[in-house]
Amino acid sequence: MIIREIEEFKLTKSKIKAYLSYIFSQNLPNFSEDIDEEKILKSCKDISDELMGYDTFYILDKNGYQISDNLVFSAKGVKNTFKGEDKSTKSYYKKAVKEKRAYLCEPYPGTFDSKLKVTMAVPIYSQNKELLYVVCCDILLEDILKLINPSSVDSVFGKISRLSYFIITMTLFCVAGILFYFGVKSIIVTNFSLNDTSKIFESTILLTLSLAILDLIKAYFEEEILGRHEKNSTNSKTMIKFLSSIIIALAIEALMLVFKFAMTSPKEIIYPICLIVAIAFLVASLGLYIYITKKAIFQK
Repeated sequence: MIIREIEEFKLTKSKIKAYLSYIFSQNLPNFSEDIDEEKILKSCKDISDELMGYDTFYILDKNGYQISDNLVFSAKGVKNTFKGEDKSTKSYYKKAVKEKRAYLCEPYPGTFDSKLKVTMAVPIYSQNKELLYVVCCDILLEDILKLINPSSVDSVFGKISRLSYFIITMTLFCVAGILFYFGVKSIIVTNFSLNDTSKIFESTILLTLSLAILDLIKAYFEEEILGRHEKNSTNSKTMIKFLSSIIIALAIEALMLVFKFAMTSPKEIIYPICLIVAIAFLVASLGLYIYITKKAIFQK
């Protein structure tokens, strides 16, 4: 679920960066005397023990050239030789040097496989605030998401959660199908006279409720199962469409009751009027909700 992983990374990037920055700052020597490659590599080993995932460490000099092997501590110190490679054009190197602080890049596919990973780059300075090295750590995206959020996409809980949502949405789909069936049946199969329009109103209500449930199913299926998130607007749009369908169904029911009591029992017409007042309150509340939501999005 690559799209879902990227979306989850965007939502938690600040938390991930803060967490990694804390670990790196607590272990790496910085702004101190006698900083050398050996000390940095020892610190990288300590960081790898805390991350507990597939991670690759390497050191760049101040000009962006790799001066160490690629060290995979989680794979029992397996080394890949990339010494001398020019990485001065990499975004994580340029950003870390320019901003003079730790930088976490966006996800990108690995060189030897299609798995997404991110790189954490931390500049190392001398006691005189001169740039000495840039320590880089490549971490698989799925590993860092599990570390920050145990209920992440590929975790056991995440898979159970998606399965639960799938079962619930399929059940709701069956309910919507039943409502649709009876709504169509009341129009086509049932015999009714032109003087009795109650069947038409009832079928319209059933079809409207079926549409509302389908909108709800679509939103949950895309968000929770497929992982498609539309920033800032998906939840509000889903709520607006669902409430609008419910309001329409209630309005049709109120209209049907007004006609019914007007012809059969005028004294009891107060009840559908109360329902109409309640619907008006729902419409006003929905309008306020739309206003507040759009205002919040505009401010962001």
